[in-house]
Amino acid sequence: MTSTNSNSGGHPLAILGAGVMGETVLSGLLRAGWHADQIVATDRRPERRQELAARYGIRMLENTDAVAEAETVILVVKPQDMRDLLAEIALSIKPGALVVSLAAGVDTVFIESRLPEGVAVVRVMPNTPAQVDEGMAAISPGSHSTQDHLDRVTEILSATGRVITVPEQYQDAVTAISGTGPAYLFFVVEAMIEAGVHLGLPRDTATELVVQTMLGSAKLLRETGEHPTVLRERVTSPGGTTAAAVRQLEDHKVRAAFLVAMEAARDRSRELAAAARENKQGTGGH
Repeated sequence: MTSTNSNSGGHPLAILGAGVMGETVLSGLLRAGWHADQIVATDRRPERRQELAARYGIRMLENTDAVAEAETVILVVKPQDMRDLLAEIALSIKPGALVVSLAAGVDTVFIESRLPEGVAVVRVMPNTPAQVDEGMAAISPGSHSTQDHLDRVTEILSATGRVITVPEQYQDAVTAISGTGPAYLFFVVEAMIEAGVHLGLPRDTATELVVQTMLGSAKLLRETGEHPTVLRERVTSPGGTTAAAVRQLEDHKVRAAFLVAMEAARDRSRELAAAARENKQGTGGH
């Protein structure tokens, strides 16, 4: 996926927290045409800093030094680490800088309240398919963000997939659907592969059948634009094999299980937000 780089002025973008998602954003920007000298990054682990500097040719700095250089600061840390990070960098933020948060459950009010007055903040919920440039990111503006800020974030994240803008009140639901969503799909894929093995297929054959079926079905949904119910019904002949299978899924309340699972993910997103506000330690992520 390509993107037109608007960072032609040479002012670096800083990525604070170069874990899996931080590196995903970094590598996506470089593939999209950004130059290594336009991006700086940080990480607490010395070996990780060396690894990324060698792999991408970027400068790895301390948090305050990175923020002091950047017009756009991307925060990619665990929710429970956000309070301490904001306290560390607040006085180093450049006037007019944009702060972009990829931390699950942490709202823009929390971030804005810990930065200098007027700093623009945009909240993002990405997902892991961004690693192959097929991510889905939902962005929400804070109280000081303008359309120009949203456009800048959209351009950055378009390097790793699709981007939509949603009101921040929907971000917990977004987390439950697209943020956590890849895990649901992987879970279903695991179950289908195991079923294939149970039915007598070699595991590599079952894996190929399932993965390509998932990929092709998603592409069919995307490219036809048709409702999933319509596409499902086209596969389902009265009294046929698909009808028999779907009946079992309905009898075992798979739809209800997905709803309960996504409600649990939404509720956990809210808990993470509360923990961030209270600076509790815990396990974060999606």
